[in-house]
Amino acid sequence: MADSNKEVSLENRMQQMEDIIRRMESMELSLDESFRLYKDGMEQLKVCAEMIDTVEKQLQVIEEGGSDE
Repeated sequence: MADSNKEVSLENRMQQMEDIIRRMESMELSLDESFRLYKDGMEQLKVCAEMIDTVEKQLQVIEEGGSDE
């Protein structure tokens, strides 16, 4: 993906994944296009998981009474 991980919100990434799924479900794609969309979706999923993990770690720090910085 051309964008930076920090520039796109989790919500926007989730919407992009939904769009990818919708396009793949249309079954009007070539094998190459399906593979490209699958790859893009997996990359989005990985970044979303990393973003969620970061937030979970920040919440743990806050719950333990520490600073998140």
